[in-house]
Amino acid sequence: MNEKTAEVFRAIGHPVRLGILLRLQRDGEICACDFTEQFGVSQPTVSGHLRTLRESGLVRTRRQGTQICYSLEPEALGEATKILQQLGQITPRSRAARPTTRARKQPVRTAR
Repeated sequence: MNEKTAEVFRAIGHPVRLGILLRLQRDGEICACDFTEQFGVSQPTVSGHLRTLRESGLVRTRRQGTQICYSLEPEALGEATKILQQLGQITPRSRAARPTTRARKQPVRTAR
């Protein structure tokens, strides 16, 4: 995994940023001001999250008058998707490596 892919995972690791990405995926292009009400955070907070998403390459921008509109960058999740697919594949070898039950830690008893 390269540094760029790790940056993508860090960017999507925050609930607001993940929510922004899911909304962009669902609705397409959205202006920045439309996110403040949905997530109940201030405009500067939304701007910070959008900057993180932009710097990680997950979204692209387009200026429309005085507004900045955001949309998903279609190819940005490619490497991250491959890694998630790899993690989702369970092979017989990986099943054997996992314990079937968790051993409970016994409480430490002290002498009185």
